[in-house]
Formats: sequence, structure tokens, C-alpha cells
Amino acid sequence: MKYLLDYQEGERVVAFCLVKSKEAGVASNQSEYLNLELGDRSGTISAKLWDVTPELKEEIQVKSVIKIDAAVQSYRGKKQLVIQRVRLATASDEVQMESLVPVSPFPADELWDKLMKAVDSLKSDTLKTIVTEALSDPETAERLRAFPAGVRMHHQYYHGLLEHIVSLLSAAERLLPLYPQADRDVLVATCILHDIGKLYEMSDPIAPEYTTPGQLIGHLVMGVEIVSGICRKHDIPLGNAEVLHLKHCILSHHGDVENGWGSAVSGKTPTAILFHHLDMIDSKMNALGQTLSDMEDEEWAYSAVVKRKIWRGY
Repeated sequence: MKYLLDYQEGERVVAFCLVKSKEAGVASNQSEYLNLELGDRSGTISAKLWDVTPELKEEIQVKSVIKIDAAVQSYRGKKQLVIQRVRLATASDEVQMESLVPVSPFPADELWDKLMKAVDSLKSDTLKTIVTEALSDPETAERLRAFPAGVRMHHQYYHGLLEHIVSLLSAAERLLPLYPQADRDVLVATCILHDIGKLYEMSDPIAPEYTTPGQLIGHLVMGVEIVSGICRKHDIPLGNAEVLHLKHCILSHHGDVENGWGSAVSGKTPTAILFHHLDMIDSKMNALGQTLSDMEDEEWAYSAVVKRKIWRGY
């Protein structure tokens, strides 16, 4: 099966895709057109829809699933679609959402099994209770099997957050023997819960936007609120040392406060400091890997995550 980015200049595309963004414009002949960003699991591509009718302009909205008949053209050195015909998808089309958004290369069931093994490995009854309760919530579990790790930057694809968590758990297990000063159970629990607030900071897994609570509170504080709620439910004292340590690791995992990356507090334990660097490594390497994979014939490409061009000449 071919996806949007598989098509080459001059080819015809008949496919279902997701509207990621929409911008109306007026041509020199005073007719209206739409600039669209369309996506499927291969990525996103710009598209033009000329001479758009008022009805079609109203029908096509961000997050709409549409079927297009389009031609691939080159515009300023990049591929662009010029849409000839378009309609909204219907239930009878039976479009699978997983075909419309980039998806983790690792199956969700495989990742979930690894996550559950990590939970089972926890020796602390307190931390195991907190993590098990968090993951046993049906809404949280459903979201974790679908949500990306962010709107942009890293693991920004279907069940990307789950992949990120499992990757962190794998890295932690490899590094813990080198750093016995870190608390294993707190580190494992932090790997699992550090971004749990993102499941409510973002709107949905298909075309995520930041929710009002997400923008006003942020996922670090939202994650700590979830932990506190579980503690109250299970009569776990909020002053429990492991609870305080877990919360500290969540609140400090974006690094030192003076860096301005969003931490509520700077890391003050070996576990918190180790986790911050694990998180930075995994997020940046994933983002850099995506930049490299998106490069076609270019030797250099800009990476937003490091705010500089990176070289592919090796």
C-alpha cells in the first residue's frame, strides 16, 4: 500500500488522509482556495485546493478525514499536492485511524507487555500500588496505548509516549548497575509516570492540541496531581519518602529551573538527575533520528530539537 509521501512528482494520488491544518486564501481572480496540510502514517504534505466552494470550505475542517484525487507537483523544491476532487470520508469507507497518522514502529501490544513486566519488577509496595492504579484506569490505559509523547519534537506519533516510556525503562536497566546511588524503584516508577500528565495535557492522539488544563497547569504538575489522587485513594501518606521522591523526579525532569525548560524544581537527588539525562537522551535521539529519516538528498537539515543543522555525511 502506498502512502502520501511514497508518491513522486507527476503521479496521481487517490487516497484517504487527515487534514492537519487549513488556511483560506483569495487568488488574483478573486476565487477562494485552501492551503492544506494533509497527513497519513507516512507523514505530512502541503496541498492546494483551488476554486473552493463555500460549502466545501465549511465541510473541510482540521481533523476531517477526506478522500482526495490529486496530482503531485514540485513547488520550491518540495512535493505538493494539487487536489482535483475531494470528499469527506464516510463510515462505509472503513478508514483505519492508524493509517492516517505516523505510528510507532513497535507494536503497542509488545510495548505494553514490556511495561507490565517493569511494573511487576517493582519491589516497593507503595510505588507498585501507585503505578498499578495509574495504569489500571481504563481511560488512562486507552490513552497511553494511543497518545504521542508530544505535539511536536519527539515521539510525536501514534502510541509514541508508550514507546518513549519503554525505551527509558530499557536504558535505565542498563545504566543502574553503573550508578548504585540511584534508587531503582523510584527511577522505574518515574520512567512510567513522568509524562502521564501528557495524556490530559493533549486533546487526542490523532491531531493533538494542548487542552486548557494543559496550557494553564502543564503535564508535570498534572502528573503529580494524579499521583496525589492515587495516594489519597489508597491512604498512602503524602509525606511518604518514596512518594516525595517520585513527585520530585516528575517535577524536576525537565532539568534545572534556570534552564527555563519547565521544571518546577531543580533535581536534588541522584535519581532525579539521572532520570533527567535519560529523558533528554531518549527524546533528542528520537527527534534526531526522525530528522535523518526525513532527509532525502540533503546533506544537511535543520533539527528543531537541537536548534541547529545536523550532518548526514557519514
